[in-house]
This record gives sequence, structure tokens and C-alpha cells, in this order.
Amino acid sequence: MGNSYAGQLKTTRFEEVLHNSIEASLRSNSLVPRPIFSQLYLEAERHLSALEGGSRVDHEEEEEEGEGGLEPNCPPNPYQMLPPPEGCCTTDGFCQAGKDLRLASISNEPIDVPAGFLLVGAKSPNLPDHLLVCAVDKRFLPDDSGHNALLGFSGNCVGCGKKGFCYFTEFSNHINLKLTTQPKKQKHLKYYLVRSAQGALTKGPLICWKGSEFRGRQTPAGSCSGSLFPPLDSSGPLAASSSEPTPGANPSVPMGAQQAGPASDHPSLTAAATGPTVFNGKDSPKHQQLVKSKLSATPRPSALGILTNSGPPKKRHKGWSPESPSATDGSYPQGGGNRAKYESASMSYMPQVGLVGPASVTFPVVASGEPVSVPDNLLKICKAKPVIFKGHGNFPYLCGNLNDVVVSPLLYTCYQNSQSISRAYEQYGASTIQPISEETQLLLTVYYLVQLAADQVPMMEDLEQIFLRSWRESHLTEIRQYQQAPPQPFPPAPSAVAPVTSAQLPWLAGLAASSCNDSVHIIECTYSLAEGLSEMFRLLIEGKLAKTNYVVIICACRNAAIDSCIAVTGKYQARILSESLLTPAEYQKEVSYELVTGKVDSLGAFFSTLCPEGDIDILLDKFHQENQGHISSSLTASSVTKSASLDVGGAPTCTSYTLEPHHIRPFQLAVAQKLLSHVCSIADSSTQNLDLGSFEKVDFLICIPPSEVTYQQTLFHVWHSGVLLELGLEKEHMTKQRVEQYVLKLDAEAQTKFKSFLQNSFQNPHTLFVLIHDHAHWDLVSSTVHNLYSQSDPSVGLVDRLLNCREVKEAPNIVTLHVTSFPYALQTQHTLISPYNEIHWPASYSNGADLYPENKKYFGLSEFIESTLSGHSLPLLRYDSSFEAMVTALGKRFPRLHSAVIRTFVLVQHYAAAMMAVSGLSQMKNYTSVETLEITQNLINSPKQCPCGHGLMVLLRVPCSPLAAVAYERLAHVRARLALEQHFEIILSNPSSGITVGKHFVKQLKMWQKIEDAEWRPQTYLELEGLPCILIFSGMDPHGESLPRSLRYCDLRLINSSCLVRTALEQELGLAAYFVSNQIPLEKGVCGEALESDTEKLSSTDSEDEELATEGSTSEKRSPVKRERPCSHDSTSSPLSSKASSSVLGGESSAQPGGPSQGEQARTPQPCSPSEEGRAPGDKQRLRVSQGPAVVNRHSPGPAPQPDSGLRTSQKSVQVSVTSSSSQLSSSGSSSSSTVPTAGTLVLQASHCSMTKACQQPPVVFLPKLVYDMVTSTDSSGLPKAASLLPSHSVMWASSFRPLLSKTMTSTEQSLYYRQWTVPRPSHMDYGNRAEGRVDSFHPRRLLLSGPPQIGKTGAYLQFLSILSRMLIRLTEVDVYDEEEININLREESEWHYLQLSDPWPDLELFKTLPFDYIIHDPKYEDASLICSHHQAIKSEDRGTSRKPEDLYMRRQTARMRLSKYAAYNTYHHCEQCHQYMGFHPRYQLYESTLHAFAFSYSMLGEEIQLHFVIPKSKEHHFVFSQPGGRLESMRLPLVTDKSHEYIKSPTFTPTTGRHEHGLFNLYHAMDGASHLHVLVVKEYEMAIYKKYWPNHIMLVLPSIFNSAGVGAAHFLIKELSYHNLELERSRQEELGIKPQDIWPFIVISDDSCVMWNVVDIDCGGERSREFSWSERNVSLKYIMQHIEASPNITHYALIGMRKWSSKTGTGEVREPFSRCHVHDFVVLNVDLTQNVQYNQNRFLCDDVDFNLRVQSAGLLLCRFNRFSVMKKQIAVGGHRSFHVTSKVSDNPMTVVPAQYICAPDSKHTFLAAPAQLLLEKFLQHHSHHFFPLSLKNHGHPVLLVDCYLNLGSQISVCYVSSRPHSLNISCSDFMFSGLLLYLCDSFVGASFLKKFHFLKGATLCVICQDRNSLRQTVVRLELEDEWQFRLRDEFQTANAKEDRPLFFLTGRHI
Repeated sequence: MGNSYAGQLKTTRFEEVLHNSIEASLRSNSLVPRPIFSQLYLEAERHLSALEGGSRVDHEEEEEEGEGGLEPNCPPNPYQMLPPPEGCCTTDGFCQAGKDLRLASISNEPIDVPAGFLLVGAKSPNLPDHLLVCAVDKRFLPDDSGHNALLGFSGNCVGCGKKGFCYFTEFSNHINLKLTTQPKKQKHLKYYLVRSAQGALTKGPLICWKGSEFRGRQTPAGSCSGSLFPPLDSSGPLAASSSEPTPGANPSVPMGAQQAGPASDHPSLTAAATGPTVFNGKDSPKHQQLVKSKLSATPRPSALGILTNSGPPKKRHKGWSPESPSATDGSYPQGGGNRAKYESASMSYMPQVGLVGPASVTFPVVASGEPVSVPDNLLKICKAKPVIFKGHGNFPYLCGNLNDVVVSPLLYTCYQNSQSISRAYEQYGASTIQPISEETQLLLTVYYLVQLAADQVPMMEDLEQIFLRSWRESHLTEIRQYQQAPPQPFPPAPSAVAPVTSAQLPWLAGLAASSCNDSVHIIECTYSLAEGLSEMFRLLIEGKLAKTNYVVIICACRNAAIDSCIAVTGKYQARILSESLLTPAEYQKEVSYELVTGKVDSLGAFFSTLCPEGDIDILLDKFHQENQGHISSSLTASSVTKSASLDVGGAPTCTSYTLEPHHIRPFQLAVAQKLLSHVCSIADSSTQNLDLGSFEKVDFLICIPPSEVTYQQTLFHVWHSGVLLELGLEKEHMTKQRVEQYVLKLDAEAQTKFKSFLQNSFQNPHTLFVLIHDHAHWDLVSSTVHNLYSQSDPSVGLVDRLLNCREVKEAPNIVTLHVTSFPYALQTQHTLISPYNEIHWPASYSNGADLYPENKKYFGLSEFIESTLSGHSLPLLRYDSSFEAMVTALGKRFPRLHSAVIRTFVLVQHYAAAMMAVSGLSQMKNYTSVETLEITQNLINSPKQCPCGHGLMVLLRVPCSPLAAVAYERLAHVRARLALEQHFEIILSNPSSGITVGKHFVKQLKMWQKIEDAEWRPQTYLELEGLPCILIFSGMDPHGESLPRSLRYCDLRLINSSCLVRTALEQELGLAAYFVSNQIPLEKGVCGEALESDTEKLSSTDSEDEELATEGSTSEKRSPVKRERPCSHDSTSSPLSSKASSSVLGGESSAQPGGPSQGEQARTPQPCSPSEEGRAPGDKQRLRVSQGPAVVNRHSPGPAPQPDSGLRTSQKSVQVSVTSSSSQLSSSGSSSSSTVPTAGTLVLQASHCSMTKACQQPPVVFLPKLVYDMVTSTDSSGLPKAASLLPSHSVMWASSFRPLLSKTMTSTEQSLYYRQWTVPRPSHMDYGNRAEGRVDSFHPRRLLLSGPPQIGKTGAYLQFLSILSRMLIRLTEVDVYDEEEININLREESEWHYLQLSDPWPDLELFKTLPFDYIIHDPKYEDASLICSHHQAIKSEDRGTSRKPEDLYMRRQTARMRLSKYAAYNTYHHCEQCHQYMGFHPRYQLYESTLHAFAFSYSMLGEEIQLHFVIPKSKEHHFVFSQPGGRLESMRLPLVTDKSHEYIKSPTFTPTTGRHEHGLFNLYHAMDGASHLHVLVVKEYEMAIYKKYWPNHIMLVLPSIFNSAGVGAAHFLIKELSYHNLELERSRQEELGIKPQDIWPFIVISDDSCVMWNVVDIDCGGERSREFSWSERNVSLKYIMQHIEASPNITHYALIGMRKWSSKTGTGEVREPFSRCHVHDFVVLNVDLTQNVQYNQNRFLCDDVDFNLRVQSAGLLLCRFNRFSVMKKQIAVGGHRSFHVTSKVSDNPMTVVPAQYICAPDSKHTFLAAPAQLLLEKFLQHHSHHFFPLSLKNHGHPVLLVDCYLNLGSQISVCYVSSRPHSLNISCSDFMFSGLLLYLCDSFVGASFLKKFHFLKGATLCVICQDRNSLRQTVVRLELEDEWQFRLRDEFQTANAKEDRPLFFLTGRHI
């Protein structure tokens, strides 16, 4: 069979070996050539695992090295291509002469082919999509059988015509193949090329190198194909694992090879990533793409096809070692026998396609020995196809009846991966740590198989973990050593544990298997595995392996290396394993094929033989005829009368049916806020990936899978959430068509809609588009795969094509949000989503605290699992043992049918029988399972117990659509025959189509939901609330459909249990996820049936408990699984129920047939099982409510009516049946109608709607046994086993060296686990995203929201859109102070007016005549003391009432304003224009800045002041530096005469503290881009943080002594520095010939909260008229500054300011364009004129008022431009509020009230941690009436303040005078003052000066000095004791410690 010269000497073989040997010696530099005869005789022909077109390891060569005794570690000598000649073309696809060779380009050109030559296609590794055309002498090509090709090569180049290439190496160089491996014609010449009918050259059949390596090869149809380009390599036949292949010819099959398997042109994509192709059990080569990309960390390169050894010998050269870098980068270390198995280790343990196909004429030669023939009638005899797993070594070749076996490489792969374990430790230099030996691996496998139970299926994951643990234990010491110590030059000796030798292995394996009752059978072979396989087939045929589940075949004779394989022969295991090797697509194809070909008919025929009365259909027809008239009337009477009565009187209404209003739950809000904060953090990061400040509105598009129900459901959510109105996208009355614009179903029509979305985003750059990808784990297929298969299915790879297209990735205004319950496939090493952009649904409890109190509790997978644990009420997760037993039995009877078909037919049969039993055919009860009967009873009876006819929903999940259709037809037929059409609906759901519901039920639904619309039809499952129905839910995957609360049973018995992947499993179980009402106390977290009233709970005595226990114990004894939980709930006396209970494993729940469901009317006593006895006594006590004894008739011959088993709080609440129910028993099909409990009967309410329980209990879920075990068993980490499964079909494990998931892991840690340990398969859309783990591989605007299924993610992301929109609006808005000016009525009304209202600038001469207005009008000084300028009779009520100090900030009025384009911004603003200004531009280095010291002396401080400037490089041009040395000399100042409009002349200084983030220092837009000098004045300790946030701003750093100073110190230093700088600039520029008075003397001192500036436009009514109209508009600061700076005679003004904006500004305030009054917040200061007027450096409050008064008293001009106004933003942090007065002693941060700010000297008063000056000012503001009692509300007699304005509170008026000579003061002769305040008075204040003023008798004096000594000196110097009386106790100090230099006060009374 193609193995013609194995082990024999043939001439050609001899030549071949000789040729190789010579060639090897020629090529080799150092190695001795191999002995020829050892090649010929000792070598068995090996399978070649080739790396297609790329790196490849020669399997044989390695084998030979081991056997020939050569050193295993040959020095690597990779193949190196000769460098191409100078100047030649090296482009891929062209020859070195530059001519095009690509088939696509030259297919229509004439090509000269010499006689005897053929055109063939060569594959270039760099051009996978192209074939290169070559002309080759056909003598060097194989014949039809794959033989007789001459050695060597002869070929011509068809491009340039060069002839006579004699070496393929030379030829491959010429055609630029650029190979990384030894060129071989067998590998690179792939296809014959033939002319089509049109004359075009096309790809023909494969070149059949040695028996067509592609013959019968399978391309996995979907998620498992390792290569992205399989069809190009394999247009050959595609063999599927179907049991019955359809014969058929395929034109592309070379040389008449038969096609195996159902014909299919191309694999469908759904399976493109599920498992490698296997031909005859041999894996395919590794894909060269992987090797090229150096994926050495991944020990599983992808699989893609089979390249077996070709006929003519390969040219070998010893130098090319298997460990060379060109081979898979050494990711497979040598095995124990120095033989690395380089078969493809690619596809982890995924459903992989096993090869089954008819024997074709030629087969690849795989191994030595005769081929093993598979017996013809194997399947018939065995009742299952054995699954053979290749193990170690060589696997023999199989022939014969290949349909009846399945060969899989899974185990081989698992062994390989475990061999590469120690790689992880190589970083520690652990060269001595050996991988686990092959013998140990095999022995451990045997141990594992021996301990498997009869109903368990082996799993590769388990085996891997066993290997890992074993390896870790054996190398624990070395591992620890290497983890702790540095690598040593001499590694320690390996551990002394004796390894298992190959000789001991069979004996040890036999010993292990001896204990398992022959379930594992060991066969030992002496020569090769072929013997063992033949032996096994013989034993199978003879029936000697009936009890055996696993056969282990070991051949341990050859040179200490072992061959092994393991065959699974157990019928149950073999069926499950062989079916699990099918991809989902193949599974569907197989099932459809069985249905179409009528194979299932035998199953139907079998069922009809079961029924005693003959066929069920005959029984049904008979029943139908007998009861036609009678049943329909009686059964429907109740419902008819109900509906009639409802229509007429509306009397019976059901209170349980409420449709929940749409509202956002606390959890959803929390998640929405988390999403928002993630979006904000993307915007805040310095990467500039999202500029939230530039967006004005939000738009969105929700992409969902192509499911009509999900589509309608999403539309419904969007409509009802109101999000469209809130985002301003739609008006009030929107139509459904409008809503549809925002939801995109990912089907064939999706592309056009998506294009318009992209266009929309491109046209609206100021709209933020959120692209929401819901159900994001669906369709992760790469678009490259689509490009190959586009003809088959347009929707393949659609998500990748749309959501990952370049436009979406690059659009700066699109944020992508993936939403899914199963994020695992998006969490791989190549993911696009940053781990920081993942948002996980929060846990409801943290440290026992309920984080988000809700009135509903989510009931998800973990809660369902918890319900199965002991101590709970009835478990909500169950399996149906009788159903499983029936399926297993039929599986043996019908081995050729897929188990999905069998399961479906059995289940439908059960449902049909149950319906018949409930309808009165009681004999049918024996033909259904207890579980199905319970479901059907409750379904049919629930509507009868509700006045409105509400019922429950049963979800029947049938993944395979054809089977779902079969189930629907059958159930509908049975329902019709039983006349139950009016009782419940059967709905067949298909993802692609909507819901169809009968008219009768639509009418009911409309009535319940009060819908008037005549056209209304339910479109989502949620709208089926309360409808009694069976919903047959089909489709391979659920697509996020939500189910109503009336769902009571989730029947998942038909889910494809062989596809064990975490996503698939959790997705199915997610269907049952549910919200239960939180008001019901849940028992241990599980809600059982809450009884209607406590009176129903009757307790039983202890003795009863025991009796019941003994009765129930039979089932417990038989059950192999001991699960502590309430056992089966059968009336054990009934024959049926005892049968059922014993079959129920482990106390599995089964409800009793018979009786009206739900137990609303009937409550029966329950037997209680021993497991309950084991409970803690407390549990028992808790479960009992003692209400008198109930005598219970336990020995009733028939079952009593039973409640729904899933809905009880506990077994112990013994339930009582109602006599009224007995009449219904017979019709319910119970065997006896007379037995009801006679004593203790309670009459309950007549009816209960099933909906009352709907909100209190989750549904009951039925699972296949296999899945149930998987979900409920836990692994060593304490997690359900299901969690450790492969997370998704589209990914694979990165290494088997991985820890288990841990129970304590949070969602974030799980995500990091998957990101580390999984890689995407080649068909996954993230596969190409190669930059593993690097930050730049993440897409910056992509987020992932994950949360459990049905928990409310849609509501959360819609809420997120709302709050995002609100935030964007909020970002463009700002709260500004909006307060009208105060004390307007006290304004000095002068008779003087400007001549012109519209004068742009003040007239200097006119202005000088204007009186100064002393009164403060700024609303922030509402609490400040009024300043009297002449004798005013101010009534006390003219002043507003004072506010509490803490209300001062809170209560100030603000208005919300939209930011204009001229606003000042804080650090959160990013836009393209000001990136450079801010210093964050990605193209620029983060701005470097230098620190410059600047010192000047100041006489008043008596010392030199040392300031520091931080000057960024970009701002150095504003300064003058000394040359050389670079010392800072001065800040450049412009000239007064400059008229340029390009820049602002005045430097702006902004003092700031505590506002590094929130201060408005970004003046780029405010200055309209004009050049300006802006200096931030910061305290020394805040320099670093300000520099971080504002890297491109100049900072002036105050000396450290001012760290605790107030704003007065900053103002003082700004002014002094500016004057000093002015002098420096004058002297510098004087040298340049500029007059000193021409240097610009102004600076701007601006608050850090000035946000926008406005100008008032005046429209005068007529010439010189006083009538005018005005309007206000927003302007830039540049406009205002340039206007002010252009004022005539500007240097004559000392201070210029503007109004504070208010919406309440009246005409009177803007009538006069200019005022001479106080200026605040934003002042333009002339430092030259004010040289001798200083700010008070000690002040914290009112320092601007104080300075204004000093400037005025110095006779200088203050001018306020009334037509300009500044808006101030309300900033809640920083500023003067950052000073908190706290106690210095205690740590307690309690605030201290102002009354405690002063104390008597030397007292024990608590000292405060605050500056003395601040305490003084705060005390006087709030408590000055203690010092000036006469002044309180006495505005006619103010307090006299000398040289300093202090705020004494709003109740006291003050009068300010300056003691300086020549100062301007008001006339005080009229005033009688009520007090005198002398604050730190200097030598200008003399006794004579004070004697000018008059005081009331009893007026008070307050003198404030720095210390007690100067206090006394001042009293003496000013002769105060002449007029004032002092007492010792009138001395005070601020509450400071001595080191904090308190201020001292002395008070006295006027005599």
C-alpha cells in the first residue's frame, strides 16, 4: 500500500541514500557522513512534519541521530541562502532578471514550453496568495502514483527564458523564493498548471509527491484552521468525520483519488479555528507564518495540512539541526530518547477533526511494519467508533474500514506541550531540570484513566494539570533553588529519584490497571504498535473488551524509546470524544445529513414499538376521536369563561401581573459612572487620544448579532430609556424608524448602514460617536478569513471588517465599547483592549457591606451552583437520570446516529408522552421521565390557577435548527391531537426570524398588557410575560435574548455537551439568569418556594422524620454520588416513583407526577431523605414551624398531587393537599384519585397565579449529565471545573505550563490571567495584533464592559451615554458668580457726567475731577465693613444681614454659562490648537525648564529677597540672560510707543495655591493666540505639582518663608519684583538709547478663576442724548488688553480694572463708561507710579481693598472701565479656602470657631496651627463687636482705621485715613468716631495726628502690635493714656504658640 520499499534494499533506494550521503558530506563542514546502510536498514520511514514553505524539522533526521549514536546536541547550522548577485532584482514574485512569474499576472501570456517539460506552480513563503510559474522537466516530477521521479532537478525560468537549471537550490534563488530552509522541490513545487477552456493558465491538481500527501486531507471547517490560507493549499478533497460518507467525485482531486466525506467546496468558516486537520491520525505541518514571527513562546504553532514524506529522497545535510533557529525557534526541547516529536502540536485540546475516510488507492507511508487493517463490521459489533489517540513515537498506518475509527492527535499534542514545560524555568539557568519523561507521562495517563468513573470522559486539561503537578513535585527543590539563588556556573546534580524505565513501563502500567475491573486494558507489543492495534481490533470483534473503556498499547522495545497510543473503546466515552472532535459547522452538517437522508426513521420506528398500544400516533388519533367533543369543551370551558367574564365585567383580575416600569438600578448607574470615569481617564492621559473638550454632543450606534429578537429588544430598550431625547438626537415624537438608525444588526445589509455612520462621524468632528458592540464575543473571525471565503458567507468576519477597519481605529471622535458577558476571547496576549480600559460589573457585596442596595437580587451561575450544595432547598440545577439512561441505551442501539439527534428525539418523545399523561392517558406516564412530567403538568395546569389565565414559560433549547424544526412539528402535532391548542402556545424561535404567536394568545397578551393597537404582535420574548408556552430556542449560540419573568423551566438537556468551552457553557446557562425579589428572605442564598402563608407550614415530629428517612433511603444506598442535599421527592410507595427515585443519582430532584402543578391547591407531605438527617439540628429547628401535629397518610398507593419541586423553601415544610383537588386527579393522569391526606387539611385560597412566584424564584435548569458534572464539580482551586476549560473556541492556551484559575480571583485578575495564558487562533481577528503586551498594541479608544448575562448591561451603557452627554455639555459650561453689585443705593451721586456715552477711553483731565467712590460694590465683600467717605445717615437696614461664615461660599449665587471660544481653561482642556502652548504635544519633547535664581534687596523687609523662576526653554526669549554664564538678568519689557497688535505688552501674573488642576491658566484661547507673557506665582512647596501640570508655563516661586502666607504676600512680591525689573530694564535699554519713561510700566495681576471677558456695546439714541440701548458680548482678553493699553495718557493711571459680570447689571451701571472706584480680581497696575505704595504682605483677606485705599490716599488715579466685565468661575478647591484653622495640639482635625482665635496672654488656651495674621482677620470679621460695642449698627459713628483697612464685619462701618504726609484723606471734622483701631502703626502715626479726631464718650480703642513690649511702647509714644483708659485684663493675643509669633492687642475706653 504505497510502502513499497520499507526495510528492503532496492536499487533506487540505494541510489537515493548514496546520493544523500555524498551530498551531506559535501555540505557538512565538520560532521562525518552517515553510514549508508544504517539509513537503509535501521531506519523506518518517518512521517515528516513539515513547516509549509518555511522552517521545517526533518523528523527522520532526528530519529536517525538518536539511533546512530551521534551527539544529540549538534551545533546549529541554519540554512543560509547565497546572497543574490549585485544589481539583480530581489522582488518577491519576480525572477532575478526582473520578469514577473506570478500566475495571476501571466496567466494569459503565451509561454514557450519545451518538449518533455511541464508548467508547475511553485509556492513562495512570502507570497502566500500567489503561485509562481516554472517550467520543469517531467522526468523529475512524480508519476500518478507518486513514484518514479528522478532525483535532482531540471527546469527553466518562464520569465526571462533562462534554461538549464540543474539544481533546485540554484533555481529557487533565481526565482527569489527566499527560503529559510533547505530548498526542496517536493516542498515548493505544489501544483500542475493547466490551460482552461478560455486558454488562461490556471491552477490544476496537486503534484502527487509520494502518494499525494493531500489525499483525503481535511480542512477543518472553521475556527480551527491553523492557516489563514487553506483553500489555496488544498483544493483537494475535504474529508469530514461523517460516519457515512457520500461518494462523489471532485474534479480537483489529483489522479482519480476518491473523495471522502460529504462533498463541500469550501469549509464553512464557523469552524475555522477549532482544531488541526488530521490525516489518518497524522497532524498537519506547522504554519510558516508562525515561525517567521518568532513565536517561540507558543508551543503550538497552528496546523494546516499534511505534508508527508515524498517519493524521491530528500537531499539531506547533517548541518541543519532540528534545533536550529530556523526550526520553530527551539520551542520543543528534545524528548527523553533524544527524539523530539515534531508533529504539529498546534491546536490545544479543541474539538479537532479526526480523519475517517474510505481507503484510497495511495496512502502516505507513515511508519514501519505492515499497515493495520480496520475490520469491516467494527461499528456494528462495538456499537461505537473507537477513538484512537496517538501517543509517543510512531503511529502505524491504518487501512480498511476507516469510517469506523477516529484518530486524533490531541494526546500527542498534550504530551508535546508537557515536554516543553521546563522552558519557563530556563531563565534561571536551570539546564538540569529535565522535562517529564515519556515513560512517566504514559504511566500518569494510565493512572488517570484507571480512576475515571464509568460515566466520566477523559479531558486533556486534567491530564495537563496532572503532568504539571507531577513535574513540579519532582523538581520542587531545583525550582526553589533557582527561584532564590542567582544562576550558578555549575548546576547542581539532578534529583536522585529513580525514573521509570521503558522496560518497567508495561509492567507498572499493568499493575495500575489491575485494580480497575478491566476498564483499562494494557496491550504490550514487542515490535511495533501495529501488532497492538491488530490485537485490539481482534479483541473488539470477539467482544472481549465489552467492559473495557480504554485500551493502552505500549511498544517499549526499540532502543529505549517507546511508542504508544490509547484507544477509547467505551461506548459512552468514544461517542462523546468522537463527537467533540467535530467543529460546530460539521456538527450541524452531520445532523442535517442524518435528517435529510432519512437515517432517523429507524429511531421513530423504534419508538413506536415501545408503546404497548402500538404507535403513539395511533393512540393519539384514538384519543382525539373519543374525546373530540367532550374534551375541548370541558378543558377550555374554564379559560373561555374567564376571558368572557374579564371582557364583560373585568371582575377577576390578577394582581401578580405587573409590567415593570423602566428605571435605572443603582448597579447600572454605578457601572455607567465607571464607564464615564474610564472615558475621562483616556481624555486626561497625556497621550491626547481623546479630546473631550472639543465635543459638543454624543451620538451612538449599537451593533448586535443578527438575531431579530435581540434587535427588537435593543430597539425597545433604546426607545424606553429616553436616551435619544436626552442626547438631543431626536425630537419628542420619534418614530420606530428613527430609532432603528441607532441599532445595527450585523447581517448582510449592515455594511451600508455602517458606512453612513462612518461618514456621519467624519462630517461631525465635534460629535463624540460611541460605537457599542454588544454581545461582543460573537463572531471574532478575522476579515482575512472572509477574504478567502467571501463567496460562501458574506457575514463571516463582519465584525472585524466593520469595527476594526482603519476608519474606526483612526477616527479621533469614535470610542468603541465592547459589551459582553463572556469577555475571555477578547482577553488574549494579542488583544486590542488595554487592561486599564476594562470595566467589570461590580460585586454586590464587599466585606459584607451591601454596596448598592437594590430591591432585587441577581441570580446567576454561581447562585445556581450554590443551590446544588448541601443544606439548601431543592437544587435549581438538575439533570434527568432516566432521560440520560434512555439516551445511552439508544446510543448503543443506533451507533451511526449523532447523539444530538437521539437526544432530541428522546426528549420530544418524553414531552409528547407527558402531555398525553396529563391529558388523561395515564398509561403514558411510564414513557416519560419524572422531570418532563413535572414540567408538562405545571405548564398545562398553571393557567387554571390564575383568574386571568397567566401561565409559565418552558424554554426548550435545541441548538441545531433542523432538529428544532422537527421538535416543533412533533410537539405541535401532539398538542393538536390532545386539543390543547388553547392551553399553551409552542413557539419556534430562529435567530434570523421573529416570533410567531397564535391569534388567541396575541389577544390574551394584548388584554394583559392593555394594548390597544390592533396590529400589535409580540416581537421580543419579554413581551411573552405570563403566556403559558414552550419556547423552542434554536441557533448554535444565544445572541443575548432576554427571557420574561414567567420563565419557570430552562430545559438545556439538548445542548451540545461535547463542545466544552467556557464561553459556550456559560452562555447556555446564562439563559436562566434571573432577578429575584430581595424582600423574600433567601435561605442560604437560594430562593425556594415561598409558601403563601405561615399557616400552611405544619411541622412533623422527630419520629416521623426518622420513619420518612428510612423509606427514602433505598435511593440513597444505590447512588454512587453522595451529595448532601434533600433526596428524591417521590412517594416511595408508588411503583413508578420508587423506580424513578432509585434511578435518580445522588438524591437528584424529581417531582412526582400527578396533581395540579405548583402546589397552589395541593400540598402533600414529602418523604425526607437521610441526607437531611445529617443536617445541623439548628437547620432542622429553623425549618420547622410548630403548628400542631398533622397526621400524614404516607402509605397511599398512588402519588399525591405534588408541588413544583424547584419552588419549595424546604422539605420540612410539610405540605397539605386540598380536598377540592381530588376531583382533578384522575384527569391529571394519577393512578389513584382517592388518596388525599385526611387529617390536618387546610383549605387554601382558591387560586394562585404562577406569576406571584415569578419574581421570587429563579427558573429550574435541566442539564445534560456531562455538563451537570462539569458545572457542579470543583477543581483543586475550588472553582467549578467549567471555569478551567478553554475559554473560547477562537483562542488556545499559550502553554500547558499555567496555573489554575483561583477562586479568589476578581474579574480583573481573571482578565490578566487570560491575557497571559491565551493566544488567539489564526482565524481570530486579534491574531495579527502582534505587539504582545506592549502598550502601543492597545487601541486607545476601546473599552470592554463585562458583566454576568441578563444583569442589565444594556441599561448601564444607555445610562452611560446619557451621563456622558451631560458631562460634555457640562464641560462646555461653567458656573460663574452672578451677583449684583452691593451698596448701589449708597453710591455717591455726583452731578458730573461724561459728555459722551460712547467715549472709548477716559479723558485724563476730566477724570481727575471725578470724586473717588470709597464704598465697596463687589458682591464678594458683602460681609465687609462699609467705608464712610463723608457724614452719611446710613440706616442700619440698608445693610444686608450678615451670613454665617460657612455659608459664605456655599450660598453665593452662580449662573451656568456656555464657554465661549475666548475662555480661559484649566488643565482638563485639550485641543489641537493649544497642545503646543500647554507643552503636551506628542511631537515635542516634554518641555524642559530651567530654574533661575533672582535676588533683589528690599529695605522694608531689611534683607535681600531670593526668588526663583522656572523658565521653560520655549519661553526663554522673554528674558535677558548674562553672556556668558546664562544668569537671569531681567524680564524683557516693551516700549510705551510700540503700537503692534501682535502681542500683549503687559506681563500677566497669577498668584495661585491649591489649584494646579483647576486654576484657569490656559490663556491661549482667551488671548486669541496672541503672544503674551504669563507668570504663575506659586509657593515653594507646590512648585513641583504645578510644574507637572503646566510644563510650559513660567513659574515665579515664592521664598519658603511665604509658604504659609496669604495672597497679600504674593501681591507684594509681584509688585516689588516688577518695579525692580522695571529699573533693570530701564538701565539696560538706556544703553540702547531708549528713554526710561518709554519702558512699559504696567503689569496685570489676575485671579486664577477669571474665565471669560465681556464688553458692553452702546447704541446712543441721538447726539449728546442720555438715552441709549446696550448689549453685552463675549470678547477675548486680547481685545480688552489691547484696548486698555491703547488708552491715551495711560501712564498717568495707577490702577485700571473692570466690572465683575452679573446678569442683573442695570443700565445705571453701564451708563458711565468709567468710574473712579475700587478695582478687584483683574487689575492693570502701574508699578512706576505706585512705587511707594505697597501691598500689605501679611494680609489674607481684603488686601485689594486695603491697597486701593492706599493708592487713592497717595493721590493716584484708579479707573474702572465699566463697559468691560470679567466673569469669575466658581472653583470649589484651593484659594484662600485652603487655610483651615485647627488645633495645634490634638490630631483631631476639628475646626475651631472664630471666637477661640484670641485668648488672654499666658493663659492655658489651646494654641492653633494657623498664622497669627489670619486668626486676627477672621476674629475681627466675626467678633469685632467685642472690641467696638458702641459701633454695632451705628453707621453714623464709624470706627477710625489708620493706614490699614481691616474688615470688622458688615454690622460696623469704618473710616479710613492715612497718616502719610501729603496724603488725600476725607474730611473728618464732622465725624464723632465710636472707636479707633491702630494696626502695627509706624512712625508716621504720632500723638498729634490722633488728636485731630473726635470720639464719643465710651468709644473703644484697639491697639495691635507684634509683641507685648512694642504694645507698651506704642501706648507711651502716642500718649494714649491721656484720653484712653486701660485695664490689665484688656490685653489679648492671637491663639498662637510663642514660636508662631502671636499678635497682641490692647483695648481701652475713651474717657
